[in-house]
Amino acid sequence: MREVPEVPELADEQPARGLAARVPFQVVEVTGPSMVPTLHHGDWLLVQYGAPVRPGDVVILRHPFQQDLLVVKRAVERRAGGWWVLGDNSYAGGDSTDYGTVPEELVLARVRARYRPLTKDQRSVRGVVAWAVSALRPVSAARSVSRRLRAR
Repeated sequence: MREVPEVPELADEQPARGLAARVPFQVVEVTGPSMVPTLHHGDWLLVQYGAPVRPGDVVILRHPFQQDLLVVKRAVERRAGGWWVLGDNSYAGGDSTDYGTVPEELVLARVRARYRPLTKDQRSVRGVVAWAVSALRPVSAARSVSRRLRAR
């Protein structure tokens, strides 16, 4: 996993004004298979810290048992005590079926878009055109058919 810079602190005590009121964005890289087919190893994600989470959103969270590990999962539903999160790849594991409901404070960011870098085998004209059509996509609340954050 590529290190994600420290999570920005959002001020709670004073009303937000101007630039300080904006929610920070960050780019992170996916590692691991748990979100395939939506996200693949090597994909880059644009994430928004502090964004409201709705069922179906892809989110970044701290692993409940290993809080120095950030993971990417789909927020399925809000339950008592937090969010039930699942990976899109049911064979990969490492989600709420293993560790239960994730407390709200461990859900850090919402994924806004996915960028899939050009690979070496996509150097043909056809490969470049196919890449250009699918390289940048918003990550919607619905499961997509088509991304170095630990996806486990």
